[in-house]
Amino acid sequence: MNTWYALKLLIDSEAVEAIEFGLNELEVLGTEINNLGKTATPTLTLAGYFNEKPDDEVLRGQLNEALSIYGFPPEAIHEMSWEEVGQQDWLAEWKKHWKPTVTDRFIIAPMWETVENTDKWVIRIEPSMAFGTGTHETTRLCLAAIEKEYDAESFLDVGTGTGILAIAALMKAKEKSADLPRIVGCDTDVDSIKIAIENAEVNDAAAVDLYVGSIDDSTDTFDFVCANLTADVITPLLPLLTSKAAKKLVLSGILVEQCDDVLAELRALGVEDTKVERDGEWVSILVKF
Repeated sequence: MNTWYALKLLIDSEAVEAIEFGLNELEVLGTEINNLGKTATPTLTLAGYFNEKPDDEVLRGQLNEALSIYGFPPEAIHEMSWEEVGQQDWLAEWKKHWKPTVTDRFIIAPMWETVENTDKWVIRIEPSMAFGTGTHETTRLCLAAIEKEYDAESFLDVGTGTGILAIAALMKAKEKSADLPRIVGCDTDVDSIKIAIENAEVNDAAAVDLYVGSIDDSTDTFDFVCANLTADVITPLLPLLTSKAAKKLVLSGILVEQCDDVLAELRALGVEDTKVERDGEWVSILVKF
């Protein structure tokens, strides 16, 4: 049985989103929160699971930077320790804590969870890796944009992760039209695309074209483009993203305090028709051409 490493953190409860953001930047495999069954406590225990331990200095630096972005001091972390865990132990514990994410039209659910009869679109996800499970605010913002703005057109998901957004687009397209549009997802992470392909098969979405890589000048134009990345990745890609989106572009993975900078970059490109949506400390920007 493979050995994984659990980073146990005792933190201020209100700083949990900041810590999860910092751990994601360190490529955490998954996180687990334990507040001992209490609905509101000043502190809670959060565990992050890794294949290998990050360097202590890098770890501290990334967590402190994440806390600073969210407006918290380093003292928001009270205790930190490491434990070795078995792979199956980790998956079993994670299954206890990962429940379906429900939006207006979608339910993102793990394979083992029973979903009652519903008129919502149900996307089933295997727990191969924790990112891209639909629980993060940035993913929910993108799903909301697909619910409201996507009209069974050609669709490109840049930074597709585990494929949730491309699968969601295909599900909506199937309901609206018998003639399916071209739906494509790309990611520079090889493991992400492997998982995205598995998730597409589970959800009868093999029609989604998934590939390892990003976009460049040779990339085709799509009616609807979604980029759920981070602001530092989005900004240099904006000229390409705006040129590859024929009708609508959704940008997500942007913190509230980064929004004005991204909007300024869009205006510099001559883009004026924008709409900002917020979920927690994150925003999405919808651009219409």
